[in-house]
Amino acid sequence: MNLTKIPENALVVLPPAPARFTLNEWYLNNRERFRCVLDQQQLADKILGESDRLREQVTELCGLQKKDVDNKLKEKVLDIEFIKGEIELQRKEVCTELDNLETYLERINDAANSLREKCLKICKKCVALREFRLGIELCHDDVERELLKEVDVITGAQKLLQRVAEEASEQVRRLRSTIYFMDRDLENKENVLKIDQRNLILAETDLSLSMYHGFTPLDPANITYEEWEEFTVRNIENAGKELTSARQMRSYVDTLLKQVIEDLWNQYNIVNDSFRRRIEETKEAKTKMEIQHSEVVRQANEMTRNIHRLQKDLAEKEGFMALAHTRLGNRAQRPGMELCRDMAGVFLESSIRDLREFMVGVQSQLAEAQACLRYLLKTQIQLEEDINIKTNTLKIDEVECMTMRQGMDYHSF
Repeated sequence: MNLTKIPENALVVLPPAPARFTLNEWYLNNRERFRCVLDQQQLADKILGESDRLREQVTELCGLQKKDVDNKLKEKVLDIEFIKGEIELQRKEVCTELDNLETYLERINDAANSLREKCLKICKKCVALREFRLGIELCHDDVERELLKEVDVITGAQKLLQRVAEEASEQVRRLRSTIYFMDRDLENKENVLKIDQRNLILAETDLSLSMYHGFTPLDPANITYEEWEEFTVRNIENAGKELTSARQMRSYVDTLLKQVIEDLWNQYNIVNDSFRRRIEETKEAKTKMEIQHSEVVRQANEMTRNIHRLQKDLAEKEGFMALAHTRLGNRAQRPGMELCRDMAGVFLESSIRDLREFMVGVQSQLAEAQACLRYLLKTQIQLEEDINIKTNTLKIDEVECMTMRQGMDYHSF
């Protein structure tokens, strides 16, 4: 059997014959189709109407929401601009106050430096110079006490100014810190202002819009509006407090400098008055000593001449004494009864006694005159030393100290 011819003789499978329907079934099917079509059309009309209503509602809602958001953004922008203006105004006042306080700090430092480099050195140099007074002039007088008191006043003023300078420096630091935080706040608000202003000009048709498909919250803000407002108000209030503190500090510095300068001038005038009184006393004492010196010199010269006269009188009286002795010696050689006690002998003996008493008196007077001359010369030397000492004191007090003190200048700087 030939196997190659089997496919040609294979059987063909025919589909079953279609079902047959009655005429009623045909009418029923048509009515059912018409009813389904009508129901579908009604549903479509209902969906179309609902879609139009919903679309209009959504469109209206989106418009209202956009309008509300725009209004809120405008309000936020206005709030930020107002607050930013307040902060900028406050910052300007803080900067002005900072410049003023730094100027006051320079005044304090200038005053302290002037006291240390000029006035205190002059006072201490005056105290040191007065140590070169000589003799009795090296005494604890009013000038020395007032000078030492002036040194204490200047030192106390320096310490007070140093303490105030530290307080002013701390206030300057706080003002700078306030400016720093205000600058940060202004920078943040400027960025927010740019963001919200950009949001205001955005429209739903812009090509730069984008959709977010993430799962984390798109707005990570976790700070309430009340907290934000409180933070801003607190910054402004802190700036106001620092401004008040700085102004009080400047007022205190003005009062302090005025009081310190007044105290320094008072002590300066007291010291100068003490110097003037001491100089007048020294000049008066020196003048009296010079007058006494002139009188002592005159008396010493007169005493010298007196001694010369006494010595001359002694020499002359010694001649008379020798004459009387010679006469008595000659008369002692009378012979016999001629060696009698006559009136001539009595008068010679009397004259010798008188001359002897006179010479003893003159010699005693001469010794007193010589002793007095020695005391006068000693007094003259002492007066000359005292005059030189007082001249040295006047040179120190009037020429050196008072000249240096003219360079002391106290002012409020």
